[in-house]
Amino acid sequence: MEAFRLSREKYAAPLSGKGAAMKGARWNSIGVELIYTASNRSLAMAEVAVHLTLATIPSDYVMLTIYLPDDISTQKLTETDLPTNWNAFPHPISTQVIGDKFIADNNYCVLQIPSVVTQGDYNLLINPYHSDFSKIKIIAIEKFPFDKRIFK
Repeated sequence: MEAFRLSREKYAAPLSGKGAAMKGARWNSIGVELIYTASNRSLAMAEVAVHLTLATIPSDYVMLTIYLPDDISTQKLTETDLPTNWNAFPHPISTQVIGDKFIADNNYCVLQIPSVVTQGDYNLLINPYHSDFSKIKIIAIEKFPFDKRIFK
């Protein structure tokens, strides 16, 4: 299976949850390392684009293609497994509790979770502390210029 991540070039490799831990996000609290990826390139782009404007779009984005072995330990959550306000903006603390527990329990390497940005798609959150993490590899890093029409 492949996962995708859109990143500023200087932070593309190695895979790390340190950036997410610095500020926290929907699925992790400050101090909790978690790697956010997407099940397809379009979702990876959409997840980043919702935070940008045409004036703030950097020119140094790259798309990572990440290899996840088919047998990697994965926990799959659906909308029915989540709190009713899981997709609210700003995000509720209850979603951070889910991601923090996923990392603390360390039972799975990947958490498949519904995307807030693109209904029907899934984010793949990676636990950098799980023993299966060493099986995950970046297989491509390619320049990714945004189409400016997205921000009109």
